[in-house]
Amino acid sequence: MGIFRQLESFASGDSVPLSGILEELPWNADGLLPAIAQQFDTGEVLMLAWMNRDALAETLDTGRVCYWSRSRQALWRKGESSGKVQMLKELRFDCDGDTVLLKVDQTGPACHTGRRDCFYNLVHGDRLVVDKDQLIDPAELYGK
Repeated sequence: MGIFRQLESFASGDSVPLSGILEELPWNADGLLPAIAQQFDTGEVLMLAWMNRDALAETLDTGRVCYWSRSRQALWRKGESSGKVQMLKELRFDCDGDTVLLKVDQTGPACHTGRRDCFYNLVHGDRLVVDKDQLIDPAELYGK
């Protein structure tokens, strides 16, 4: 029986060593897990990105959120270009360990478009409506 299956019967306050959990994470074929970033104090869902083992380890070690960039095939430290960092407040795994929830303190916009979050495309009937304005022009955000 896997560790996440065992955790299903644990009572609140029971615990296991984190090292054992990290060894049993069900990484996908590319060695990644989806990671949802949520503002710790408001509950606002900011973005979804991916983490590999190194990104997860760095995030836990430093407290600054690090992801794996699938497009660049490299570690991506949130805010390294924009200065809009995510500081880790809490890290959780879902019930079967295949998704990471990062409760973060996000400075400024989380989205590369300059919006607070990446979920600004709202389906409304037969229309897709942009329902959030940019907080900052991406050219200003990234200095381009």
